[in-house]
Amino acid sequence: MWLNRQHLVKFSGLLLIWLAAWYLGYLVAALIPKETITRSIASLQDIGKKPMLRAPVPKRQKCDHWSPCSPGNYAYRILSGGGKGKMAKICFEDELLISEEKGSVGRGINIAIVNYHSGEMMTFIRNAPEGSLLLMVTHDDGSTRLKNDAKKLVEELGSKEIQNMKFRSSWAFIAAKGFKLPDNIQKEKINHSDKKKNRYDGWPAEIQIEGCIPRNLI
Repeated sequence: MWLNRQHLVKFSGLLLIWLAAWYLGYLVAALIPKETITRSIASLQDIGKKPMLRAPVPKRQKCDHWSPCSPGNYAYRILSGGGKGKMAKICFEDELLISEEKGSVGRGINIAIVNYHSGEMMTFIRNAPEGSLLLMVTHDDGSTRLKNDAKKLVEELGSKEIQNMKFRSSWAFIAAKGFKLPDNIQKEKINHSDKKKNRYDGWPAEIQIEGCIPRNLI
């Protein structure tokens, strides 16, 4: 008997709630104009139809710079090798001078001279004509066979790190022959092998330098 009374009370409560909701909906429909309700529903439907705004795809810059060089400047990027799988690269004005893709990268110090051709390292540097840019980068180890005469020659070009080169140091350098590069551009960087800090097994992390060189230095 007690349970039947409980069920009756619950049913009566639900019936009252339903009647109140119906009455409230009737009042809203009566007080708000039909045109307003129609416009509101249409606006909600239009939200899903409006195209989403997307940021434009960034334009690729020369040598994969984040921002373009100013007009009248050359773009360069020098990336050292890292481990066994990442080869050194030298890019100048969006042309890869040294890269795995071109088959032109090797173990040791890789050198590219703009508008010049290859040879032995010291001969290569000495024979570079006045007005040349020399871009150098290591892959694997560039120190073991590096003689003091060669170090001195690179030092004369402005290197401050060539004498500090160690086994498997990652090193990148850009120099000019016959003219002076601006003081505010990045010219050299080195990262030594350290068993506690190496990114790869036996190799330090690769490094890179990049920048923009004015075309009117000569």
